[in-house]
Amino acid sequence: MPKHRIARRAFLQLTTLSAAGLALSLPARAGTPTAPASAKLGAALIGMLEGPTILRDPAIFPKKFQEAPMLVELVKAGKLPALAQRLPEPSDLMVLKPVHEIGKYGGRWRRGFTGPADNENGNRICSADKILMWDYTGNVVAPALAKDWRLSDDGRVTTIFLRKGLKWSDGHPCTADDFLFWYEDMYLNKELVPTPTPEFTVNGKPGVMRKRDDYTVVFEFPDPNFLFVDILAGDTNLGNGQATGMGRGWFMGGYAPAHYLKQFLPKYSSLDEVQQRAKAANYDSWKSHFRFRMNWTLNTELPVLCPWKTVSAINTPTWALERNPYFWAVDTAGNQLPYIDRIVMTLAENLEVLNLRAIAGEYDLQERHTSLSKLPVFLENQKKGNYRVRLDTSQGGADAILMCNLAYEADPEIAKWLTTRDFRRALSLGIDREQLNEAFWLGLGATGSAAPAEEVAISPGKEYRKKWSTLDAAQANRLLDQIGLTQKDGSGYRLRTDGKGRVRIELMAVGGSFVPYPQIAEMIKEHWQKIGIDADVKETERGLAFTRAENAEHHIMFWSAAGSENLFLFPYYVLPVDPSVAPVGMPFARWYATNGTQGKKPTNPEMLRAFELYRSAPGKKGPERIKLAQEIWRIIVDECWAIGTVGNSPAFMGLRVVKNTMGNIPDRQTNAQHARTPNTSYPATFYFKAEKS
Repeated sequence: MPKHRIARRAFLQLTTLSAAGLALSLPARAGTPTAPASAKLGAALIGMLEGPTILRDPAIFPKKFQEAPMLVELVKAGKLPALAQRLPEPSDLMVLKPVHEIGKYGGRWRRGFTGPADNENGNRICSADKILMWDYTGNVVAPALAKDWRLSDDGRVTTIFLRKGLKWSDGHPCTADDFLFWYEDMYLNKELVPTPTPEFTVNGKPGVMRKRDDYTVVFEFPDPNFLFVDILAGDTNLGNGQATGMGRGWFMGGYAPAHYLKQFLPKYSSLDEVQQRAKAANYDSWKSHFRFRMNWTLNTELPVLCPWKTVSAINTPTWALERNPYFWAVDTAGNQLPYIDRIVMTLAENLEVLNLRAIAGEYDLQERHTSLSKLPVFLENQKKGNYRVRLDTSQGGADAILMCNLAYEADPEIAKWLTTRDFRRALSLGIDREQLNEAFWLGLGATGSAAPAEEVAISPGKEYRKKWSTLDAAQANRLLDQIGLTQKDGSGYRLRTDGKGRVRIELMAVGGSFVPYPQIAEMIKEHWQKIGIDADVKETERGLAFTRAENAEHHIMFWSAAGSENLFLFPYYVLPVDPSVAPVGMPFARWYATNGTQGKKPTNPEMLRAFELYRSAPGKKGPERIKLAQEIWRIIVDECWAIGTVGNSPAFMGLRVVKNTMGNIPDRQTNAQHARTPNTSYPATFYFKAEKS
């Protein structure tokens, strides 16, 4: 097994946190044992990377099976079939060896969430329903919904083998027909998915999905696609499963419950009938009604394949989940998973409230929205709150990036500057990243570009972590002068060349996220005063922000580059190639995804070169793909269309607050988008050591 390094060299050099007077000194490798008790306190915050083991040999599978007491009672009452009728065939089970021990049934996992837009809070916990996944290291593709897979020697055919006897949460069989339904009736339905995902193409040519038999699905491509297995395991439109692909409100995921969703499609009745259904449910069209019906976070009737199903919707003050009695995984002792009966997420009015509740010990396990800036307070209150703190570092280059909208058109003057490379470089050179790091990351982050950490295979090179990404106001001012922004007003701000006042850049910063984007934007606004650029910070709700980005209405949007350390699996925030999300230029993503039949062709030759490199990746095997990704990253950094600030830290879902009563919680878990953190830790194996109500 490859050794797993800490993503951030500076974790070796952590110094005193004055707010709590706590000295932190972290180990050089997260894969080494944690330091002894006599070591400094911080050594315990990053432990050994560990996780559950997926067994693959049916010969060592358990022969007898048990279920949760709450299900035993339902079986006795005749409300549920016997366990043997609910599980897949014994040789087709998902069998997990928990990270520490066999758990106990029962309990209610308490968490906090921030409202209807916070679907990822549950999607990630329930991502066991992906077609394939990654093991706990984040480096090896592993089975999930599919028990096995096969890639042909020429890379053109990927075969997926489903678990025989697999069932939806309502007891209906799940077969290849559910995959074919998604492909033919959802993905190929232009009214639902007008623009195909690039992940289902190779060299611009679409792949196809076929049913070989009831439990075998085949993906075929006209050219080699050696990347496709990774795509099925990643956080991608085809591989992210029902919980994520539909929980996000997209018509993605790779499969869907045909027996339930057919009734809401015109094809299976009539347009009039489905419109009437929509009207009766207070929806304006069958499409919006269908979007609701296929979303597991909203529709409590929807059959699912994940460990827990929604029983109280996300648009209520309490988003509640309850165990899926037909879940298809067991532990090595034959206990049907999950161990925990319920997950209850309570709405927090804002992030401050959520963090205060976590500090007070009101949550059993919370890694989402816990603020790194409050680390000293969390540490101070561990004993009082009966919890422990763990840090999970990431390899993403930037927890906060500035995504320049190169497709902006509403104001020709602003559009001219956003599409000027030296203007973007000047903006980047005008940012004091060290001040940001100290103010918002407690000095724990790595300052630099959006490029991934140096130890990541696709890193473009050490120099690209700093290229155009260190404070140099003098050079920034020279660049702005050279491109013609020489006139200034009495306050020193640069004037537009069309005579309409200052050059004012709007910074759209999503509020209520993992890092305080609006506050970071305000500090950058102050930095830019020294180079004569005025900024207007607009704190924006997440859903509205991404809608504006979809319509290419923003100037610059703040978000995270998390996931882009696996560029071919998650390019959304640094390269506009997928119309699902493309804040750098949605029209360009549509152009790329449709081979020029929709959207707008970029005028930037370097973007076109990056597109060609990206398009060629599926036909290349691993080592060649790494070289392609490195070259694309060099372009991204050099062009500054995604400007990095601070990253390689635990700020983005890497601060875990864990109640001492919880078991099977890894000391450290892979913190990465492609791993759907905490999915690779398999939350279905978490349990309560003490009895919970």
